[in-house]
Amino acid sequence: MHILSVNRGKVAPLFVSENGVSQSVISGIRKQTVEGPVHIGKLGVEGDEQADLTVHGGLEKAVYLYPYEHYEFWENTLLNVLKKPTQLTPGAMGENLTTLGITENDLWVGDRIEMGEVLLEVTEPRAPCYKFAARMGFRHAVKHMLQSGFTGVYLKVVTQGSVQAKVNITLLPGPREVKIADINGRRLKGRQRDLFP
Repeated sequence: MHILSVNRGKVAPLFVSENGVSQSVISGIRKQTVEGPVHIGKLGVEGDEQADLTVHGGLEKAVYLYPYEHYEFWENTLLNVLKKPTQLTPGAMGENLTTLGITENDLWVGDRIEMGEVLLEVTEPRAPCYKFAARMGFRHAVKHMLQSGFTGVYLKVVTQGSVQAKVNITLLPGPREVKIADINGRRLKGRQRDLFP
């Protein structure tokens, strides 16, 4: 298990279309890979910005982790929906940390993730919003994320420090009472018609 990429971004306009009407909203979902060490403080990756602090950021959602294992799913989905091949690069989901070797099925609320000198704690899975659909370029992207369970997780910062790509990840089990995959399952139950089996 290791960090594939550390990503950050500034808030910028994002165009959202709904019912044939296009409007501009401010979003920090566009992330770029950072080369070399980056400091992670109590409120997240240094230099990263969030537009709506009611749903992203803050102490409990300071860092967003997304497994690179899911990128193939999204590339195939975009090919099926948009009918054109798309190669996604780390940060495309709006995540701060793109990782290899750890997914939602491995994580429970309260688990801790050690990355060199940084210690993070799992708080909850992502609940995607309309801005994610706008970023992906199709309106059912939110449903695809929820139904696949490929949500990634939010983390709070326990110990601040610097991280960079290729740093190994150590998973330290917490109380193991609430599994991330189970939260995703409860969010979905009975709420949406299946898009795929």
